[in-house]
Amino acid sequence: MNAPDFWNHQDRAKATIAEIKTLNAVLKPYEALVKQAEDLQALVELADEAGDDSLDDEIDQATQKAREAFDKFELQSMLSGMNDHCNAFLEIHPGEGGTEACDWSEMLLRMYMMWAESKGYKVELISREDGGVAGIQSAQLKISGDYAFGYLKGEAGVHRLVRISPFDAAGRRQTSFASVDVTPEIDDTIEIEIRDCDLKRDVFRCGGPGGQHQNKTESGVRYTHLPTGVVAESRSERSQFQNDDLALKLLKAKLIRLEEEKREAESIKAYDDKSKIGFGSQIRSYVLQPYTLVKDLRTGYETGNPRAVLDGDLDGFINAYLRMKLSKGEPARK
Repeated sequence: MNAPDFWNHQDRAKATIAEIKTLNAVLKPYEALVKQAEDLQALVELADEAGDDSLDDEIDQATQKAREAFDKFELQSMLSGMNDHCNAFLEIHPGEGGTEACDWSEMLLRMYMMWAESKGYKVELISREDGGVAGIQSAQLKISGDYAFGYLKGEAGVHRLVRISPFDAAGRRQTSFASVDVTPEIDDTIEIEIRDCDLKRDVFRCGGPGGQHQNKTESGVRYTHLPTGVVAESRSERSQFQNDDLALKLLKAKLIRLEEEKREAESIKAYDDKSKIGFGSQIRSYVLQPYTLVKDLRTGYETGNPRAVLDGDLDGFINAYLRMKLSKGEPARK
């Protein structure tokens, strides 16, 4: 980077900077762990020389701090995928359940926004389409921060909710479904070829941050990749040109992720015709009635505090999924 001609090739320079950032995300925490271990060892030796328990509390606190840092580093070491370090696009769509499903989708939207904000990530609402009575018909978030995609990729799939319906005058228990899709924000230096004949492009009017302007002009853009059926759209910008660029970028990210999932399936046989995002094959159940339980059906991880989960406490589920992937599909234990 100190070379005088470093910035003469912009794309190559950006790729180098991205690589350094990824390496430092591992090296810096490791160096900090080594220093913590050395400091802790020195503190123990000092306590031995003193021959009393005056430093016991300080040693306990330093040990706990080092253990927490190590656990965090161990988790990050599991994020070894090609795009795990990238920002993430997260999409939510209601499934079976009508108004209930739309309301459930909005609950999931809130859950992921609260999780991301608790991690210090930047959260942008790229698009939102309200449901007819309540909730949302669709929504898309962009979550920006180190390893956002790596942490969130295990959330892709169908999420099932069981509760007493707030929309049923009889107070009956209802089951609702919503699907979550997660794709990485692919770096501009990654090339993927898409033939024009394989693309279908649609434009549409849309509401959103642009207000009345967007309602009067066809600024929204939707791309469909005909061979795979993969769809990507953008409606958040006032300009059709900007929406076109974002939609195409998102489509490329989805196609790259699709190929990655297929390769993973061939090596660990954990991918079954993309069943993770098909209705009727939920990855996680959230039960609010007649008892309280949130359980991930892939890892077996569960908690009896669904309110905390819906307020963004997803770390237990994320950690269990990453450990399961590390062990090539063996269920993670709580």
